[in-house]
Amino acid sequence: MNPSPSATTQPGDKAAKVSFASMIGSAVESYDFFIYGTAAAGWFGRVFFHTTEPIIGILAAFATMAVGFFMRPLGGYLAGHFGDRLGRKTVLLWSLLAMGGATVLIGALPTYEQAGLLAPLLLIVLRMVQGIGFGAEWGGAVLMACEHAPAHRRGFFGAVPQIGIPLGLLMANGAFLLSGALLEGDWVWRAPFLASVAMVAVGMYIRLGVSESPEFEKAKADNTLVKQPALQVIRSDWRKILQIAGLRLAETGGYYIATSFMLSYVLLAGVASRENVLWGTMIGSALGLGSHLFYGALSDRVGRKPVFLLGSLFTIVFGIPMFMMINSGVIVLVVVAVALALLLSHDPIFAVEASWFTEQFPANVRSSGISLGYNCASLVAGTLPFVATALYASVGWMGPAVLFSLLGVASTLCALKMRETAPAVATAAPLIVRGAVVNQAL
Repeated sequence: MNPSPSATTQPGDKAAKVSFASMIGSAVESYDFFIYGTAAAGWFGRVFFHTTEPIIGILAAFATMAVGFFMRPLGGYLAGHFGDRLGRKTVLLWSLLAMGGATVLIGALPTYEQAGLLAPLLLIVLRMVQGIGFGAEWGGAVLMACEHAPAHRRGFFGAVPQIGIPLGLLMANGAFLLSGALLEGDWVWRAPFLASVAMVAVGMYIRLGVSESPEFEKAKADNTLVKQPALQVIRSDWRKILQIAGLRLAETGGYYIATSFMLSYVLLAGVASRENVLWGTMIGSALGLGSHLFYGALSDRVGRKPVFLLGSLFTIVFGIPMFMMINSGVIVLVVVAVALALLLSHDPIFAVEASWFTEQFPANVRSSGISLGYNCASLVAGTLPFVATALYASVGWMGPAVLFSLLGVASTLCALKMRETAPAVATAAPLIVRGAVVNQAL
């Protein structure tokens, strides 16, 4: 397939409303997913695993964290299939409920001392549900934004839901800083999980108020929906799915090395406090609220690929300098290192993924295509905090530093081969109709 972007011309105010609703929902789901990474690095090794060795406990906690990533492709498959069959909005509602419910229950789990092996087993099950819910979230959120947006501004409006990721991370780290200041004992990590119930309620209310994607409605009215869209796109475009997964390695893998792994690294190496990393993450996330919009708008003018390469190339060169700054132990350098990893490595890549990935597939298999590609990267990214910890234990800080840079190399190579789709123009594009490929002006 070689589809081009849609020429939908929805009014800007409607696109803004839908993008904002997608962003709020993404922020809630991101908060739910990210508080696990923070809790795993700082608390879960001790609370849920019976070990007196800090590094063993952290490895065990990161292993359960990886389980959630392994389930994300399943969530992406289900969301893609039903998003292309029943609509993007339907998927967004049930993904938010699944994610929020699992998060609240994690906050109420018994510890190892209270329930023995049942505690980590329940933690793993709930982490699996989290993974399915989070895997189902992204595709529907960005499609609602992109498919409501004018074609020439799809990069900008597609970047709005992406703000939900740094906003969710900002709320997650802020929740732990606040609970650490106000509470004691297990309540420090339990409170951020339990607080999710209020945010899920707000997210559901906002999402119920938006309309379904116009491009999905058009495909439905034209009777061009596919019975098995996920299977169809796997058969016809599996190379593009793998390419998208490769594109995400620098963004998602680098992100978890610079945040979740770094929380445990500074303690294991004895170079800084966990709060320094949290502050760096929060500052980088706060700057990301504006940088994503800037990068998205820039991609509408200069193209998706140049903006993406800004981030992937920075990832290559920043791996060793980032760890040298962290190893200095100077608070300002620690904070700046983490913030720069988000602002210049993660954000340029993540900002353009929504529009660039969306523009690779026709509307009737688009949810499946982008959801599968996006979540397949999780099979690698979910193991990286574990791998980085193991590398540090074996060869020292240079191991995770080189790993960070290699992720940038992989994504850069994939980006150079991905076709450009901006500036957005309406051209003839193929459409899968019950297994046959036909042309349609999207």
